Amino acid sequence: MPASNMKIVTLAAAAERLGWDYTFETRAYATGSIAGGVLQGDLVAVGSGDPSLAIGDGSAGRLFDEWADRLKQLGVGAISGRIVGDDNAFEDETLGFGWSWDDLPDDYAAGVGALQLNENAVRVTVTPGPTAGDQAGITVDPPDSGLVVENRVATGASGSSTTIVTRRLPGNARLEVAGSIPVGSSPTSRVVSVDNPTLFFARALRRALIARGIDVRGEAVDADDIPGWRSPTGSPMLHQSPPLSTLAVRLMKASQNQYAETFLKALSAGTPATAVSGRAEAQKIFSTWGIGTDGLIQRDGSGLSRYNYVTADALVTILSHVYRDARLRGPFEASLPIAGRDGSLANRMKGTAAEGNVRAKTGSMSNVRTLSGYATSADGEPLVFSILANNFETPADVVIGATDSIVVRLVRFQR
Repeated sequence: MPASNMKIVTLAAAAERLGWDYTFETRAYATGSIAGGVLQGDLVAVGSGDPSLAIGDGSAGRLFDEWADRLKQLGVGAISGRIVGDDNAFEDETLGFGWSWDDLPDDYAAGVGALQLNENAVRVTVTPGPTAGDQAGITVDPPDSGLVVENRVATGASGSSTTIVTRRLPGNARLEVAGSIPVGSSPTSRVVSVDNPTLFFARALRRALIARGIDVRGEAVDADDIPGWRSPTGSPMLHQSPPLSTLAVRLMKASQNQYAETFLKALSAGTPATAVSGRAEAQKIFSTWGIGTDGLIQRDGSGLSRYNYVTADALVTILSHVYRDARLRGPFEASLPIAGRDGSLANRMKGTAAEGNVRAKTGSMSNVRTLSGYATSADGEPLVFSILANNFETPADVVIGATDSIVVRLVRFQR
């Protein structure tokens, strides 16, 4: 089981098939005529999977500003219809194959769709009540998540432990938040996944347009809930994501699962894009690189599924192919965490010969720890390595320590 080392597989396939300059497009169509400052119809947002629109870095706000300004330039001060989210470029299934149901409330298991916002996640903050025994307070930010929170968190005695757990079943907007938080303590937060990414996007767009002075009279809706829906045509307002080379940095250094699942679907042949088609296209690529199903069984893009299997030899073959291909190498290497410096390796191998030398992808889940990537030996020789540990009974720190020792030994190696 590779855990997040599966992202090496997904990114290599995406770079080969799509190219580093590939971008995701998000389009907005004003359907209907404009009369007296009113758009007599719907505003439709059509996505192709852009995973990068976020609230924290301001990218979503800039897009909504741009669209609001463009509507005003067209003379639109009000929209009589709805804000419609059209996600038909992707299949309706948002979750990866074999994902564990108890992972689903968490942000790292957020489903993917053709319209995405804030990595399809929101922050739930729990605040203790004024006295022990009171129900705790819960807020959700941003407020357009569509989640229905069932608050089962009590305020505990002073000095007691904070124990907050979340639970949400697939296809269900009800989020159960349970546990205890001690009286007088600071608020605590959890980042959780939304149930319907498309509706999350549409609601946030509606709220943003209203805040920018455009009166939206209809509701935010998912096009899947409109009988007989057909995607609009015409001249849209167009937004393009950063290129794949830039998106790859977020994917690999932060090990962002949503990006990986999006890239896997983007590999698809045909529309709607599906994970099954994406896996098939990836396998075609790897078969030409000398990797068959005896070396790689891919079930998702991120490695969250425990049904993924890969040999260390297959990962070394992929990494070696990327290194030797001038088209692929530069952005791929730049996306990898650097030992002792950044990403998931920021605190590993510090103060050793590997610091600043090794670029590699980590992988971590229950009883799985992996590390694969590039190192330069003491002779200046480029080395490719893959270390996969499964089913261990020792503490994970022991496995990580052994792995790092092996990598440091590689960096010190001389012929």
